[in-house]
Amino acid sequence: MNEYKNILHKYWGYDDFRGIQADIIQSIGERRDTLGLMPTGGGKSITFQIPALSMPGTCIVVTPLIALMKDQVQNLRRRGISACCVYSGMTRQDIIAALENCILGDIKFLYVSPERLGSSLFLAKLPRINVSFITVDEAHCISQWGYDFRPSYLQIAEIRKYKPDAPILALTATATPDVVIDIQDKLSFRERNVFKMSFERKNLVYVVRNAEDKEGELIHILHSVKGSAIVYARSRTHTKEYAEMLEGEGISATYYHAGLDNSTKDSRQEEWSKGEKRVMVATNAFGMGIDKPDVRLVVHVDCPNSLEEYFQEAGRAGRDGERAYAVLLFASADKRMLLNRIGTTYPEKEYIRKVYESLAYFYQIGVGSGRGHTFEFNINKFCTNFHFFPTNVESALNILTQSGYIDYRPDDYGAPRIKFLLSREDLYRLYNNPADEDAVITAILRLYGNLFADYGFVDESYIAEAAGLSKEETHTVLKALSRKHIIHFIPRSKYPYLTYTMEREDADKIIIPPEVYEKRKEQFERRLNFVIRYVVNGGECRSKQLLSYFGETKADECGHCDVCVANNKQTSRSEIAEVQKKILSLLADEKEYETAKLRELGIPDSLLMPALSRLLAEERIEIDGANVKLC
Repeated sequence: MNEYKNILHKYWGYDDFRGIQADIIQSIGERRDTLGLMPTGGGKSITFQIPALSMPGTCIVVTPLIALMKDQVQNLRRRGISACCVYSGMTRQDIIAALENCILGDIKFLYVSPERLGSSLFLAKLPRINVSFITVDEAHCISQWGYDFRPSYLQIAEIRKYKPDAPILALTATATPDVVIDIQDKLSFRERNVFKMSFERKNLVYVVRNAEDKEGELIHILHSVKGSAIVYARSRTHTKEYAEMLEGEGISATYYHAGLDNSTKDSRQEEWSKGEKRVMVATNAFGMGIDKPDVRLVVHVDCPNSLEEYFQEAGRAGRDGERAYAVLLFASADKRMLLNRIGTTYPEKEYIRKVYESLAYFYQIGVGSGRGHTFEFNINKFCTNFHFFPTNVESALNILTQSGYIDYRPDDYGAPRIKFLLSREDLYRLYNNPADEDAVITAILRLYGNLFADYGFVDESYIAEAAGLSKEETHTVLKALSRKHIIHFIPRSKYPYLTYTMEREDADKIIIPPEVYEKRKEQFERRLNFVIRYVVNGGECRSKQLLSYFGETKADECGHCDVCVANNKQTSRSEIAEVQKKILSLLADEKEYETAKLRELGIPDSLLMPALSRLLAEERIEIDGANVKLC
């Protein structure tokens, strides 16, 4: 352990580990398959970075977010540690260079997206890389009963065939007992080996608030709790509507969802991260990998589909350890709407087959043909023609995708596509091209992989930045190159794409496997019922309910959630009232007071937190970061 502590001090400046970090490091250092469960902000990255630096070879880190892997690579390089990453969007030459450097032993950390693990190029190079161990971040994504997130996560264990002696370290901040077992099974652990910290967040106040007027309640909450905030809504349309409403109320806000182009998402995230926008209104596409410690408030205006989802999103508040709030707004109609999601998300199989058959009529695809063909999918036109509802059709298409018949990509949302019509050699023979066309061609070749063999999705804003042109100039150049038959450019469409991955079948021959339908539907319904139980159970501490769901059955009451404040069994109303008077008296003299100083006065949390919560609810105080002040 001393060697590990020396590395920690040398590169990070700390003298000792926190929580279960040392246990996880010791376990993977002994080359044992290891699962680490650590809450958000618990220091997961240290648990693989330290042992990897002590071992010969390269640590392969599987992580789902490109932005996150880029940040970690940059952070490691700033510390003088060699690291690189491989992801979609890199040129073939850059990928080969990165993998060859790993083979030569020059790289300690290779970050890889799960989709790249199965690529022929990666698998060709992998046997020659000396792999110390494999780290799987966000490991809950592996569990098919946990999240329908990234199917490629289910294939990670396949690379163990190439490196049977390399142990696996799986890390996550959210997993139920069933998911803990499933992760180990899916990764082919040689033995059960789990280290777990408590998921309890003592600084985070969980609140469920009945609110028929959600807009009014949201405004009230944002006026009461100062500081950076995230507001989660379930639909893309609602994110825009809520953001515009908040702006109209004088509350600085922007919005974020998967349908925005990458440059817009990046700029909005940066605005919020820097505090230029106070509130980010977003779908669940926002948040994973966000490193903003001073979020004081997370509000859900719509109920999530699972407590896993809620816990992850609520946990983005208060990562700095200071008081923060997670508020779930619940209206009388929400329970019915939650239960309706079961039939909407998992329509009857005959309905799914009918959608599949209607697609064939829509695109004029005959039985035995269609494989590899890609089409724009105008869902409104399709639903009008065949009398379907869009939400049910979306679900049917997702199930058909999971069953292997089609590939439906709603999140690409009509992203532009490019294919080179000239060979690479012919491309290099071009001369007397306008400078802006040469700049765009060079940018495409540098940013994207093999667009000579097939169409690839591209981001015009990234091409523009690489070419030194405006987005409008780049679009004009792309159209000009297409007219010259140098490329085939399919501009951004307002519709997503749909591809047939198998020849069209007769509808009655469509097989929807139980693991795609019945088992997932059963688990989906179970997760929704846990959400409903959490919302309506006003008799048990919110924190205890959440911790019990994740297997912590002996947790104490938090003392400051809405339930504890209303039904505090350990303290009397008169004691809390006395503390309220004391706080108001202090604020009358000081105008503003640090919460930490209130504790120094000898006021226990069991009295202080309920007193602050009641004063906040009565709009007599405001909490701004770590400070309390009068309204």
